[in-house]
Amino acid sequence: MSATTRAALFAFAVVAMVLALTVSLRPMPSNSAEPPDNRTACPAPGEWSGAGGERIAIDRLFQDLAEAEVVLLGESHDRMEHHRWQMHTLAALQAHRPDLVIGLEMLPREAQPALDAWVAGDLSEAEFVSRTNWNATWGFDPQLYMPILHFARLQRIPLVALNLERSLVQRLALEGWDAVPEDERFHITQPLKETVAYRDYLNQILSTHPTGGDRADIDRFVAAQLVWDRALATGLAEAAKQGSLAVGILGSGHVVHGYGVPHQLRDLGITRIRSLMPWDIREECAAPPPGTADALFGIAAGDLHEPPKPLMLGVRIENAPGGVRIQHVASESVAEQAGLVAGDVLTEAGGNPLAQTGDLVRQIRRQIPGSVLPLTIQRDGETLEILARFPGTPD
Repeated sequence: MSATTRAALFAFAVVAMVLALTVSLRPMPSNSAEPPDNRTACPAPGEWSGAGGERIAIDRLFQDLAEAEVVLLGESHDRMEHHRWQMHTLAALQAHRPDLVIGLEMLPREAQPALDAWVAGDLSEAEFVSRTNWNATWGFDPQLYMPILHFARLQRIPLVALNLERSLVQRLALEGWDAVPEDERFHITQPLKETVAYRDYLNQILSTHPTGGDRADIDRFVAAQLVWDRALATGLAEAAKQGSLAVGILGSGHVVHGYGVPHQLRDLGITRIRSLMPWDIREECAAPPPGTADALFGIAAGDLHEPPKPLMLGVRIENAPGGVRIQHVASESVAEQAGLVAGDVLTEAGGNPLAQTGDLVRQIRRQIPGSVLPLTIQRDGETLEILARFPGTPD
């Protein structure tokens, strides 16, 4: 296997596993001791509870948060209710600390000029999505984040891009920090080694993923996760050291139990850290393990107030000359049923040319249940026309 192939496989595995980590809200089960008697089974909808399950008065909570250097707001990326909670929490924080700065995991540092232009009111939504290359960089629907982005624009709150391009994360995790010059990694320093508990947590997640599970996999997975944690922590620490209250919008996997970003923040000299997370309450809601976060906010689970789940073609893709190359086709997916195979290069979708992966993502987002998407592909030097049929809405 060539070095290029190994790198590509590694990049996919890291992205897939990290998405699994950060989209998942619930921490792994804890072996901690029984909670105190004043702790109920679950936070009630609309209520805050503390690290040990005790109820917290909202006025006392935000008085405490106003004294922090960094506040971390976890999320499950595809849950609109989590983003609504984040926006209301941001508004309450800003009332106590007008010097608020919002850091975004969603965008790499190269997107900072577009963030500045957005806050200044110089870009439309469409221009912002295009300038940040949102669909290719992040992948989750930008409309999930628009309430937060518009809140920042209206209030002229600085937005900070915290992340790194995935190719840079791959270089740092594969080649090591000494192999990448400081100016090419934005002068981000080498991360503090993970705790045993964090490694165990990541290993549990990896063990459920079909692409990995051996010692080499966990070593690479942890290395990549530490790159992300350190990059996010560095951006927040830089804002906090300017005297602002830095608030990070992050996947809950970076926040839970203080394993990820909080661990790196402390190494960077930031000690007044508060972590907040939403907690989805189902019919039989399991109590959060003690220490999940400094405070949890109860949110009713379910899809009633969620946007429809996006349609999926079921492919892993990459940019390629003349279009978008398919790296992998998921079993029983729309793509497999349409006859797409790994190695196919998609050149058009719905009659629109494809120049990069984000073009295909946008086209699929425009599809409705039960629709047909015409695809033009190049396979073994031939041009083929294929119809991808998306399932209809269940009765």
